[in-house]
Amino acid sequence: MTILAIESSCDETSAAILSDGQMLSNVIATQLIHEQYGGVVPELASRAHQQHILPVVERALSDAKVAKTDLSAIAFTRGPGLLGSLLVGTSFAKAMALGLAIPLIEVNHMQAHVLAHFIEDPKPAFPFLCLTVSGGHTQIIRVDGPLDMVVIGQTQDDAVGEAFDKSAKLLGLPYPGGPLIDKYARDGNPLAYRFPMGDMPELNFSFSGIKTAILYFLRDNTKANPDFIAQHLPDICASIQHTLVQMLLTKLKRAARETGIREIAIAGGVSANSGLRTALTTLGTELVWNVYIPRFEYCTDNAAMIAIAARFKYEQGEFTPQTVSPIPRMSF
Repeated sequence: MTILAIESSCDETSAAILSDGQMLSNVIATQLIHEQYGGVVPELASRAHQQHILPVVERALSDAKVAKTDLSAIAFTRGPGLLGSLLVGTSFAKAMALGLAIPLIEVNHMQAHVLAHFIEDPKPAFPFLCLTVSGGHTQIIRVDGPLDMVVIGQTQDDAVGEAFDKSAKLLGLPYPGGPLIDKYARDGNPLAYRFPMGDMPELNFSFSGIKTAILYFLRDNTKANPDFIAQHLPDICASIQHTLVQMLLTKLKRAARETGIREIAIAGGVSANSGLRTALTTLGTELVWNVYIPRFEYCTDNAAMIAIAARFKYEQGEFTPQTVSPIPRMSF
């Protein structure tokens, strides 16, 4: 079984080759054009995917030393994501599969983030809880099998990744700002400033309130001292990061208590955040959890996670017809 996987849900064009359980290549082309606009511009993203997809696929095949004729199936991200970006990956996958007369496999982007934990060891045992955190999603997922997942808690408004990026923008940091907050936070005091964590019923999240609180906090303090941000940037970043991480872990701790599950994982772009990784590791030791944190390469959008998800579908014979089209708001 040799699968070519394609990921094009947002602003990363990626292709990977998985053969008999071994990840032979995982190529990612990042779109830098969005930095000057302070966020992803959908039309520019889709155009960049068109430019990148052929060389990225060719590089993935070359790195893996696999010929097109050796492929057993082609997998692609059907959603969720930006429609224009998804169309590029979907169309390419359909055309290549049709030309090679091999099956298509559609993959849910968020499910793939969860299954990234099965790319390499150690792998979580079923059932496990996975906190998926990114710029567009914040979810707690109960995973009973590779193709058996259910969302038991999620954000009711903004995603935590969006809260990081919005806070960075308020601080005057360039896009993408989330990693920069993480960078400056390492030299700051996480308890220097307190922000309201807010709460939502059950296992759900809300991040709109803390964004507003940060906005007013910065407005009031810069009015009193125009150099406030520059003089206190590490402490501000550390305090923002600490609050957001605690909001995530408070709900995750409750989910583990209510389900009795001690196999705990994180996934998605925000799982690359060093504050979250450290805090989860510490909490896991305290509560005797088995904690699983993916390598940085598999946290952000990548085709390797699409390939591993496709492997489970291939084994179950779950293939996709050529009539398939993208679903930007694809449900879990």
